[in-house]
Amino acid sequence: MKIIDCTTYYSEDLMLDVRFNILNEYVDKFIITESKFSHSGEKKTLNFNINDFPKFKDKIEYLVIENEPDGINSSDNTSSTKRLNSLLRIEQSYNFMMGAIEDASDDDLICLSDNDEIPNFNSKYFKQSKSDIYIFKQLFFYYKFNLLYDLMPWYGTKACKKKKLLSFSWLRNLKNRKYPFWRFDTFFSKAKYTNLEIIEDGGWHFTNLKTAEEIFIKLSNFGHHNEFDDSGVTIKDIQACIDNRIVNYNHQADMTEKNKYNANYKLNLVDDKKLPDYLLKHKEKYKDWFDYS
Repeated sequence: MKIIDCTTYYSEDLMLDVRFNILNEYVDKFIITESKFSHSGEKKTLNFNINDFPKFKDKIEYLVIENEPDGINSSDNTSSTKRLNSLLRIEQSYNFMMGAIEDASDDDLICLSDNDEIPNFNSKYFKQSKSDIYIFKQLFFYYKFNLLYDLMPWYGTKACKKKKLLSFSWLRNLKNRKYPFWRFDTFFSKAKYTNLEIIEDGGWHFTNLKTAEEIFIKLSNFGHHNEFDDSGVTIKDIQACIDNRIVNYNHQADMTEKNKYNANYKLNLVDDKKLPDYLLKHKEKYKDWFDYS
């Protein structure tokens, strides 16, 4: 069984460098997809340069999305329509990768992550599993490699054997739950499965390892940019959150809450043992992204 790692890219070279180095011994092929449009629809330059990653060059297949997806509504500027347009662009970025796995074998493992979601293929639970579909339950870190957001786990990387793959958007939208074999509804569902394995020590989600200015740009252009636009959060606000180890986004807010940037959750400085071995061995290289205060 080969492992094919698939992810999308905007401008996150730090996370790609970490990703490639952690996963290289397990992954046979890296698929990187970049669009000429942000999730908010802004036209952008292409930022990925394969020559920045010479060690992994032979394993990387780089895909470029040239055009906006069908169905974009550019005449309606309401928050709900902005969100629907973003979902179309996100779905396009995932499903665009189907052509890059045509030569994969039926039993090859196709893995889909955002680039800051790094699966733990060294997990004993993953190694022992005979399932065809996997969801990796990951530790959730904010701003720095060693600042843990312990309010919730992150169900990030999702993977399945190629023979089970309906589409990449289907894979990304899998329910974070394994259903018992007797659940009749699983026979007709495309989101509920009995042969799915939740990998408990499934890796790491490192979000917003960026400067305050870079986070502002990211949040202004990512899938939920409509929520961020409506929040009024400034670069100064983001810097205050970083300085005080605070997460201001309410991940537990329901769909009807208009302002989700109203939280004040304190991050925890954690023991290095929770981190990937690669980061600990190269801590000096990434010293700016550890919190020593």
